[in-house]
Formats: sequence, structure tokens, C-alpha cells
Amino acid sequence: MHVLALPKWYPGRNDPQLGDFIRKQVMAAARKVKMSVLFVVPLDDLTATHDQELDERDGAWELRCYYKPDRSAFTPWRKVVNYRRYQQATRAGLERLWKERGKPDLVHVHILLRPALTALMLLRKHGIPYLISEQSSEYLDGRYASKNPGSKALHRRLFRKASRITAVSGWLGDGLVKLGLCESYDVVPNVVPGLDRPLPAPGPAGAFMVVADLVDGTKNVSGVLRALAEARKTDVRITLDVIGDGPDGPSLKELTRSLGLDEAVRFHGRLANRDVLERMAGTGAVIINSNVETFSVVTGEALASGKPVIATRCGGPIAFITSENGLLIDVRSDDQLTSAMLRITREHASYDPVAVRRTVSDRFSVEAVGARFFEIYQNLLHHA
Repeated sequence: MHVLALPKWYPGRNDPQLGDFIRKQVMAAARKVKMSVLFVVPLDDLTATHDQELDERDGAWELRCYYKPDRSAFTPWRKVVNYRRYQQATRAGLERLWKERGKPDLVHVHILLRPALTALMLLRKHGIPYLISEQSSEYLDGRYASKNPGSKALHRRLFRKASRITAVSGWLGDGLVKLGLCESYDVVPNVVPGLDRPLPAPGPAGAFMVVADLVDGTKNVSGVLRALAEARKTDVRITLDVIGDGPDGPSLKELTRSLGLDEAVRFHGRLANRDVLERMAGTGAVIINSNVETFSVVTGEALASGKPVIATRCGGPIAFITSENGLLIDVRSDDQLTSAMLRITREHASYDPVAVRRTVSDRFSVEAVGARFFEIYQNLLHHA
């Protein structure tokens, strides 16, 4: 069975963290099938208009197709030029795929929109069925609801033409159904990395970590900083490491200075996943303060590392957190986060790393996710 994965997000020269959770799903499925990946993405520092990069590690054929984006201020012109370059890069990638790997039996779209348009073209031209796996929070946070009617109609068409829909959580899947995008779905979670790594020591009490894109409207890192400032009035041992970057990085660093937290907060920028896990091994606990999460790989990574987690009731983390491995708090509640940080620090010794890891080891392993996708692929092709 030859499956072509078309991801919207994927790690590459553009961003080593982008879509790493999607790559882990793809690699899990690659243990069961012949897997090819075509990832098309803009890259500003190209000297030519297009470039390709082939990687054949981890049991999959991964072709990254880069194109140089137009940055003109005239929006209509920029969008037309960039979509044309995207299409050119996609065609070149598909030609190489056909030559080196042959025709795929199935196309697996990870996140709309452009990858699904490519899949629809392959369905019409070659009769190759496709499935869609969704992980985007836009279906839960109001962004999809605010789209214009034409965009919504296109989404509905792409969903309707798909032979199968999967969602990374029941929370997200129910959201897709409520929006009329599908009638049913299968839940296939993300792989929780780190389950095969040696279990690290508990780490120091009071040492907290946030791993997130610095987009404050979604991740609410500013709320963590405010809660930290309050918590340190009671316990000065409490510190914070922030891994990630994004458009709100400068304002969050300024907020850190204004709160007098320069000595208590360290910003590490973006790191590759292996480096994230290495740094996570040395922390005491992890905070997920998001306003919405469809799954939250970081929650799983922390628990796999034996670290207790404070998470908001923002969707995905609800499926992870128990009294044995952490605390749930309300969304946008600085007061509850302050109290939770103090409690985790005070009760740190009661969280057994072995017990914490055990809460995720069965459901979110590479083997479990790969087997679930293989079952779906077989069923889809059997009924195609």
C-alpha cells in the first residue's frame, strides 16, 4: 500500500518545530505502509524561485518543495503570484514522486486548505481517494465561523469529497460535526514522543516550563507571566522557562521586564523537538495555559517525561489530565493558575514519574497510532 501524505504543516528549513506532531503521525503510519510525503511551503531566503529537499530517514520518502514568496504590498497581486508558485512547486514535486515512487493508492491530507485542493485534483485526474486528518483549532475558536461564505462552501466541498475524516480528539471532531463539515469521524490521537526515552528525575520543585508558539491570543503566555509574578510573592523558588517563538515574543519579554521577572524567566526561542525533550527532562512541571487546544502534544510529552502538568480546560488536555498527573484549571484564570503553581510546588514530591508516564503510555504510542491509521487505510481502500 502506497500512501501519499500532503501536510499543511511539517518541519523543514522554514521552521524545525512546525507540524512536528503531524510528522510523528506520518512516521507512525510509515511503519505499516509505503509512505511518501510532499510538503510545499514558502521560504524567503531562496536564491532561486523554487528548490527541493529530499529526506529518506525514518522509513518514509519526504520531499520538501520550497518556493520563494512574493512580498509585494498589493495584496491581490501577492496572493495570485504566491498561489501560482505554490502550484508550480506542487506539480514539480508530484512529477518527481511519480517518477521515483510510482502512483499512490491513497492520499492522506493533514490540515486544509491547499493540500486538500491538491488531493481533489488527484481524485479527479487519477481516481485516487483521499482522507482528511484535522488538527486545526480554527474550528473551535471562531476563526472558521468568521470566514466568508465562499470559503466555507469550499471547505464543505473538500470535506464532502473525502472518503474518511479523522480528528485528533473527540473535542475537535464534535466541532467539525456541529459546523456541518462532516457527519462522522474517527479519532486518531497524536503520537506522544519520549515514551521510549529513559525516565528523567523529577526535577526541582518550583521549576516550570511553557512550550508554545508565542501567539498570546491562543496560548495566553502573558497569563502565565502574571500568575508567576503573584506566585513568587509567596514562594521565590518558582521560575519559568519558555520554549518557542512567535509574533508576540517581544511584547511578552517586555511584560516580563515590567513585572520584574527578569531573573525568574528564561526565553529559549524555538528548539528542535529532541532539544525540547532534553530541556523538559530537567524541569519540575509543565504549564499549558491555552485558550483552545485540539490535542496538545506538549501535554503528552510532559507526561511521558514523568512531569506533572497544569492545563486549562481548553479542549485536548482534558483527555490527559487526572488527579495522578496534574491539575486542570479554567481558561483565562490567572488566579487559578497562581494557586495551581503554588500547589504543584508544595506537593511536588507526591507526583511519581513512573505513575505519571503510565497515564499516557498505552493510548498514544507510535505503535497504537500507526495501527489505527493502517486499519483506516485498509477499510477505506476496501470500500473505495
